[in-house]
Amino acid sequence: MPEKSYKHLRLEICGQHTALVTICNPPANTWNRDGLKALRELVVDLEARRDIYALVLTGEGNQFFSAGADLNMFAGCDAAVAQEVALLFGQAFETLADFRGVSIAALNGYTMGGGLEAALACDLRIAEAQVQLGLPEATVGLLPAGGGTQNLPWLVGEAWAKRIILCGERLDAATAQRIGLVEEVVPCGASVNAALALAEKVARQSPGSVAACKKLIQAARNQPMRQALPVERALFVELFGSEDQREGVEAFLQKRRPCWKNR
Repeated sequence: MPEKSYKHLRLEICGQHTALVTICNPPANTWNRDGLKALRELVVDLEARRDIYALVLTGEGNQFFSAGADLNMFAGCDAAVAQEVALLFGQAFETLADFRGVSIAALNGYTMGGGLEAALACDLRIAEAQVQLGLPEATVGLLPAGGGTQNLPWLVGEAWAKRIILCGERLDAATAQRIGLVEEVVPCGASVNAALALAEKVARQSPGSVAACKKLIQAARNQPMRQALPVERALFVELFGSEDQREGVEAFLQKRRPCWKNR
């Protein structure tokens, strides 16, 4: 049975547990209203599928991951339009960030503006050697409204975030890796396969454990450690008694690979 279709996005299921999502809005894979609504809908649909443990996001072609927002949406300088579009960006990328599985951005070309913000909403980022990254919104009198001003300093620190956003500095892949914006740099054309290989590692982990650990790691962004520690212990206890927890222990003791059922 073919997968459901989404505007400006292509969904493929790779292996048993990985969703490969390709941004396909040529020529630069920009985000518009339809694409942002579709991304949110797609992630919600994947969230409901118990067989999907990882999501890989990439761009169509070999030149752009995504050049960001389609600026035609802002041509009329209408504040009401700006409010609508900012909300769509927020809803789409926050839904992506909250995906219970592991999300990996496979950056295969220019990753600018809302393209970089989509990558920042993912858990991990793999960039090809030729990739350029930036948040150039201030050059057109705007600002990164898809989480960029908040997510970027969390990854790279305040000073580098200011260089990228306030100075409009564009980074190459090597610099992005050096400052922690991406975790791995691979040759041209290799990002999707590298991301799928990483997703396969995710599939070897207990899906329930991954979801709980991700929730705890991201909690550090908005609450003190002392508040998260009791939640950490509670989620640890909650995992006990699940089918996957029993399977994990039994598989370890029997020296075999576990068969996860995500329940």
